[in-house]
Amino acid sequence: MTPSYGGLALEIVVPVFNEEAVLKNSISRLAEYLTLEMPSTWKITIADNASTDRTPEIAARLSEQLPNVEYRRLEVKGRGYALRDAWGASEAKVLAYLDVDLSTDLAALPPLVAPLLSGHSDISIGTRLGQSSRVSRGPKREFISRSYNFLLRRTMQVRFSDAQCGFKAIRADVAKRLLPHVEDNGWFFDTELLIIAERSGLRIHEIPVDWIDDPDSRVNIKQTAYDDLRGMVRVASSLVRGSIPVQAIYAELGRRPIVPPGRPSFFGQVIRFGLVGVVSTFAFALLYLVLQGPFGAQQANFLALLMTAVGNTAANRRFTFGISGPAKLFTQQFQGLIVFLLAWGITSSSLLILHAVNGDASPSSELLTLTAANIFATLMRFVLLRIWVFRVRLSEGRSAVLALRPAGQSVR
Repeated sequence: MTPSYGGLALEIVVPVFNEEAVLKNSISRLAEYLTLEMPSTWKITIADNASTDRTPEIAARLSEQLPNVEYRRLEVKGRGYALRDAWGASEAKVLAYLDVDLSTDLAALPPLVAPLLSGHSDISIGTRLGQSSRVSRGPKREFISRSYNFLLRRTMQVRFSDAQCGFKAIRADVAKRLLPHVEDNGWFFDTELLIIAERSGLRIHEIPVDWIDDPDSRVNIKQTAYDDLRGMVRVASSLVRGSIPVQAIYAELGRRPIVPPGRPSFFGQVIRFGLVGVVSTFAFALLYLVLQGPFGAQQANFLALLMTAVGNTAANRRFTFGISGPAKLFTQQFQGLIVFLLAWGITSSSLLILHAVNGDASPSSELLTLTAANIFATLMRFVLLRIWVFRVRLSEGRSAVLALRPAGQSVR
């Protein structure tokens, strides 16, 4: 993994805010590991975000006592600010960052940076959601993490599995191209970076990690979740408006697909849509039973239908209609939202009718009524998805054929 040009291969940034309790042990352990196990040249940068405790004093002392350790101070809070500042000033070939609590086993560090140093990949991330990952954390954090990443994959159509793990690396030339287009400077920073990278056709490498939850974590989960959802809406809007030049980045750095995707036949679409519909219906029923108690019938119906609709639209886009890539992604998602609202109107009306006929309807009767209404709504969704949302116009189909034919061969 040693770079042939002889310069600095790896710089690891550790963002900190009021971390006097763990900073010394964490940085010392990280430096010791790199000294013993990292064959390429490296440097650690402690990026202080306006700490008010003894963090600056401890960090300055560490930079004096330990070789290849540097201290940078910012007077503003935010992980994004820290990474933007430190990465922007770095001369390393590969830039990485770790959470100061070192929740991720450091044994994953060499495989994290190896594909970037070799030029095989553009960004590398640790994932706690891989089949071979070993994770120790409470059920609440596990549920929140999996729900967020599920929503991110289904709404933003991304393939990476874990956006929030504090264990990531990026090639310096890629960071230089992407960072000016990342607006967030807080916890959503790296998620936004990953979304733009994937939309630009960059290769994101994932490695499973061993991860132990920090019981002293001071992250405000509710506020972070709200900020993340707001960030997703903002990034989606920017991509729709074209304010993020993903096509230009793709042309410069992107890795083109080898085989163009095909579109299933009508019969294949029916079969695939049916399979997706069956799974969605069972998922809806299960979610409704779970949510009906704490939220009530109408709210449970809306939440269950929303969650299944997100997954249903994403699955049908890729699996049923054979569409992949960023083209018209958010336009189709918006149209899918309209289809969802129509479906919600159908199922909500069914509940209103049921309660008008029988004011004391049991949860099982509500579930039966909603399931029947949801089946009808699923059929309506197929028609609208095929003739409206994912319709292939004649001009688009002809262009695709021309693009795949050898030069000089005409289309009859």
